[in-house]
Amino acid sequence: MVTLLLPEISIFLLAVIFLFISIKKNKSETSLSFAKFVSIIPFVISIFCVSGRGLLFSGAYSIDLFSQLFKVMLAFGFCVVVFMLENTDDIEREYVAEYFMFLAFSVLGLMMLVSSVELISIVIALEVSSYSLYVVVPLRKGHSKMQWEAAIKYLFFGAISTGVMLYGMSFIYAACRSTFLADIVLTFPTLVGHPLGIVALIMTLSGFFFKLSLFPFHFWAPDIYEGASNVTTTFIATIPKIAGAALLIRFTMIAPSFYMQFVNILVILAALSMTFGNIVGLVQKDVKRLLAYSGIAHAGYLLMGVLALTRDGNAAAVYYIAIYLLMNLACLYVVVLLANKGENVELDDLMGLSRRAPVLALTLAVAAFSLAGIPPTGGFTGKLFLFTSAFKQGHLTLVIIGAVNTVISIFYYLNLVRMSYSKEAPPNNSNPIKLTFNQKMVCYVLVFMILYMGILPKSIFGLFKAAL
Repeated sequence: MVTLLLPEISIFLLAVIFLFISIKKNKSETSLSFAKFVSIIPFVISIFCVSGRGLLFSGAYSIDLFSQLFKVMLAFGFCVVVFMLENTDDIEREYVAEYFMFLAFSVLGLMMLVSSVELISIVIALEVSSYSLYVVVPLRKGHSKMQWEAAIKYLFFGAISTGVMLYGMSFIYAACRSTFLADIVLTFPTLVGHPLGIVALIMTLSGFFFKLSLFPFHFWAPDIYEGASNVTTTFIATIPKIAGAALLIRFTMIAPSFYMQFVNILVILAALSMTFGNIVGLVQKDVKRLLAYSGIAHAGYLLMGVLALTRDGNAAAVYYIAIYLLMNLACLYVVVLLANKGENVELDDLMGLSRRAPVLALTLAVAAFSLAGIPPTGGFTGKLFLFTSAFKQGHLTLVIIGAVNTVISIFYYLNLVRMSYSKEAPPNNSNPIKLTFNQKMVCYVLVFMILYMGILPKSIFGLFKAAL
């Protein structure tokens, strides 16, 4: 049993170690260098534990290839976020140990979430991950009004989504007399055949949709992205979404069939999320707000694979959330390094980036091309898988809406590249940006992985398909 839980145990021990470091004096430099070193350990352990199999805690906790692959992604994302904090003034140095402790606890909750196959376990895991993030949002250097507003909004909207989700779960439990997903899906024909059952399902799924910032559960994202520190935004914009997607895919994966009413609701949510995110993204000047609306649109793309309700569709969704992690990490890493004092980055701040820091400009360009879905990047291949899965299931209208939205999004994604390569930097902002060896290596690794998943997707897609 202990060997099956090694990824969770390693990240828990990491959080406990940072808890003890936070008690010490003169802890900032120690904790930052220590964090970079030990953050690799859960990632390595997760890779070695990927073949683990088993059911724990009376069947409420499932260890399988699906959950283990998602734990690898979570550990990788955490590792990159920790390395991002190097040489930046994003967080008050005296709170660095506490900051890493809460991030580690949040990753622990997300790892528990991807293995949970029972409603109470899901709620506990979701809250463990969420409460840690509520604490880290205001830990931004400067203590401005914006970050406190973001923290309060995140807490407020998070509490509402949890309340709605629990209310929906209570209806489902009343109908099914069980909290296990495997039992609940057997009663779907009865559940979705009744209007109250549909409402209960939507209310339950609202907690997952909130994590994914799917329209109309998106309203927290732009303000929190803008108000939180750049590194915190990177974490919130990527890692919790992986777990939210995993839970949604697992929920549909074990369901024998869905009634068309429920699929139609998912189709409407996907179309609205793509269209709203891309149209509002067109007018954004703050790069983090732009990426927030981009995330809303990408939640709609992701849903195209889920609503196909096929093995290929779910594999396409897993593939897309994996490449989404890399694309966003790359974009936000550029933001973190460009704003060395922790300020927000506007589009105008990207002017002349290709001359000030060619590696950053390249990283941003590859990530933007991938987000836009331009070949040969992973974003293009991921969208191709999603669109093909939806088309094969007869969702032609949704595929057309997705294609039109892809064209719309190209404008604001390529605008990031245009500002970096075609515009001259103003005289007061033309100094070269010096990157350390570690920072360059993180950029190269992200660029390589985005291109690799675009050019050679077969082996990774096959692995994800085998996990379903």
